[in-house]
Amino acid sequence: MAVAGLIGAALLGTAFDRRSVLILFGAMIAADLDSFVGLVSVVGHRTAFHTLLVPITAAVVLLVDLRRGEGSWVRRRWGPRGVRITWVTIVAYAGAAIGLDLFSAGGANPFWPLHDQFYVIDGKIELSSRRGIVQTFVDLGSERGGDASSSETVARGTSRDVNVSTGIDPNPDGGDTAEPVDRVFPVVRSGWQLLVLVVGTTVTAARFYVDQTVPAE
Repeated sequence: MAVAGLIGAALLGTAFDRRSVLILFGAMIAADLDSFVGLVSVVGHRTAFHTLLVPITAAVVLLVDLRRGEGSWVRRRWGPRGVRITWVTIVAYAGAAIGLDLFSAGGANPFWPLHDQFYVIDGKIELSSRRGIVQTFVDLGSERGGDASSSETVARGTSRDVNVSTGIDPNPDGGDTAEPVDRVFPVVRSGWQLLVLVVGTTVTAARFYVDQTVPAE
């Protein structure tokens, strides 16, 4: 939510208001509805609605519609404001709903159903006085004679192998347990997530009150 608010504050321009922010937040909630899909299918959380095919398909449909010019359904129905909100919502869905999970613990299945594989993208980029630019997101050792650091990005397995626990489905593996069910709904799980939450919430809230015009000297 906080990252979606930041994206909205940066890109919506004059279309930024409570309604447009609620649309962005609604898209973020929609992405996590695949938690319920996991109750009835092996294709569950971070797969069904966390595939990049969702925002890509939406972008293609919007582009095709806008190429109709004055006959565009989105433009006729909501005008230029609606077009901008739709584009920003697509960007927020890809960056905030899918991207954050892809770069955090548990990962996401970004190419499902074309390629069924969970990924956790992790690593670092450093500037070394001896080794130059060092990165561990992608293993380039074969191209550099084995001199590169090993990749920290992990392929975890398919949607059948990986089951992400949620507050909706706390035991996705289906194993019996004598312990009481503990339904956990994550809010913050690391320091950087707390920073993003505080900054994103503050900036989004401030955007409603900060005058966007700069007075002449």
